[in-house]
Amino acid sequence: MNFDEILRLIGGFGKFQKTLYIWICLPQIFLAFHMLVSVFTSAVPPHLCRSTRTSAGTPASVNFSSLTTPDGRPDLSCSVPLNHSGAVSLGDGRPAGSCQGGWEYSTQTFQSTIVTEWDLVCDSASLNNMGSSIYMFGLLVGAAVFGSLADKYGRRIIILVNLAIQAVFGVGAAFAPNFYVYTALRFMVGMSISGVIMNAFVLGTEWTGAKQRMLAGIITDYFFGFGYIMLAGVAYLIRDWRKLQLAISAPGFLFIFYIWVLPKSARWLMANDRKEEAWELIRKAAQMNGKPLTKDLEMSEMYKVEEKTELRKKHSFIDLVRTPKMRKQSLIVFYLWFVNVLVYYGLSLNISDFGMNIYLTQMIFGLVEMPARTITLFTLNRSRKISQLAFLAVGGTACLLTIFIPSDLSVIKTVLAMIGKFGITASLSIIYVYSAEVFPTVIRQNGIGIGSMCARTGGVLAPMMYLLRSISPQAPMVLCGLCPLLGSALTLLLPETANKPLPDTIADIEGTGLSEEDGGVKLVIFDASLRNTNVGSSRMD
Repeated sequence: MNFDEILRLIGGFGKFQKTLYIWICLPQIFLAFHMLVSVFTSAVPPHLCRSTRTSAGTPASVNFSSLTTPDGRPDLSCSVPLNHSGAVSLGDGRPAGSCQGGWEYSTQTFQSTIVTEWDLVCDSASLNNMGSSIYMFGLLVGAAVFGSLADKYGRRIIILVNLAIQAVFGVGAAFAPNFYVYTALRFMVGMSISGVIMNAFVLGTEWTGAKQRMLAGIITDYFFGFGYIMLAGVAYLIRDWRKLQLAISAPGFLFIFYIWVLPKSARWLMANDRKEEAWELIRKAAQMNGKPLTKDLEMSEMYKVEEKTELRKKHSFIDLVRTPKMRKQSLIVFYLWFVNVLVYYGLSLNISDFGMNIYLTQMIFGLVEMPARTITLFTLNRSRKISQLAFLAVGGTACLLTIFIPSDLSVIKTVLAMIGKFGITASLSIIYVYSAEVFPTVIRQNGIGIGSMCARTGGVLAPMMYLLRSISPQAPMVLCGLCPLLGSALTLLLPETANKPLPDTIADIEGTGLSEEDGGVKLVIFDASLRNTNVGSSRMD
C-alpha cells in the first residue's frame, strides 16, 4: 500500500485537507498583491519639465491630459521647449532642449509613485523597468534556493520562514530611502514569494487525494485571482505608494499563527525516514476526517518510499535532452513555460498601455482570471494538446490584433487585451498539468524544475519587454502576439496525454528498447502515487 492508497482510506479531501487549504489559500491573496503592486507603485504619470513652470502654471493648474503625442498617448516629455513663449508647444512632439530643473508630475491619478519620488523618467526610465525585472529575478532565485531547501528541511518550515521574510522586507520597502534599497528589498520579497507559492502548493497536493488534486489546485488559483481584483480596490483607495506598500505588507505579520496550525507533509516525512512523526500526522488526519486507521499500514508504505528513492537516483536533467524525442518534447515544453509567463506578466504589469482607467483595467484583468481558470476544468479532460494550442492561439491572436486598433478606441483595445489575457491565463493553467504528463516518471521532477526556471526567466524579461517601445510603440504587443502563436504551432509536435497512461521511462517516450542507463528501468510499484504526486506538485505561479 502506497501513500495515495492511505489517503483514499483516511479521506483524500476531508476536513483535515479542507482546513489545510484554508491556510494555504489565504497567503495567495497577499502574493497577488506583491506580484502586481508595481502596476501602481511604479506607474509613470504625465510630467513636464519644471523649467516650464513659469509659462505653463503650477502643477495643479497644468492640464496634463491635454498633452498628447501624435498617436494619442499622454506625453511623457523628456525635454523643454527652447522658446518660452507663454504656452507649452508640442508642435512636433519632441521639443529641443534637455530639462535641467527637474519634473512636475500630474497628481490626477496618483499622489506619488516611486517614479515621482525618485524621478525615474527619461534618462532614468530604464531603472524602473530594471527594478521590476530584479524583483522577477528574485522569484527565479527563490525557486531554486527554497525548492532545494524544502526538499532538505521540509515544506512547512520553508513556508513559515518565507512568510516572515515577505512581511519584514515588504514593510521595509515602504520606508526605503532610495531606489536601490527599495529594489534590494523587493528582490527579497520576490524570493519569498517563490518560497511560499511552490511549497504551499506542494504541501497541499501531498496531502490531497489523486482525484481532488486538480480541483484543489484551481482553488488556490482562484484566491490569487481574488487578490488580483482586490488590489484594484486597495490601490484606488490608497494613492500614495509608500502607504500602499505598507498596506499590502503589514498584514503578513498576522500569519505568525501558522506556527501552530500549519501541518508538515507526512509524505515528505516518510521519504526522509521520519516514520513515527509521519504516522502521527496520518492518524491525526484520519481522526479529523472521521476515518481512523490501524497502525499496520505503516510498514508497507515505508518499504515503497525507500525503493522509490533508490530508483529515482539513476537519472539527471541530462536525460531530458539525451535522446531525440525526449529532447524535442523537453525543449518545446520549456519554451511553453517561458512564453506563458512572459506574456502573462507582460500584459498584467503594463495595463496602463491600453488607454482606459488603470484601476478599472486592473479589476477587469483580475475578473478574467476566474473564467479562464474554470474553463480548463472542462477542456483538460478532453484534450491537453488541443486545449494548450487553442488557448495559446486565442491569446496570441488577440494581442496581435490590438496593434491595428487606433488609440482613441481604447475600449476595443482593452477588450482585445482582455481576451488575450484570458487565453494566456488558461494556457498557463494547462501547462502545469500538461508538462508533468509529458515528462516520464524517472525525470519528471527534473523536467518540472527546469520548466520553472524557464518560466521565471520569462518573468524577468517581461518588464524589460516594454523598453522596445523606443523602437516602436507596437513592438511589445507584437511580441505578446507572435510568441504564443509560435508556441501554439510547436504544441502540435507534442503528444496527447489526456486519458492515457503516464510514461514511466524514457523508453516509453522513444518507443524503443533503451538500455537501463538511458531510462529503460520500468517502475511498477509506485505507479499511481508517483504520477499523481508529480502532476499535482508542478505549480509555480
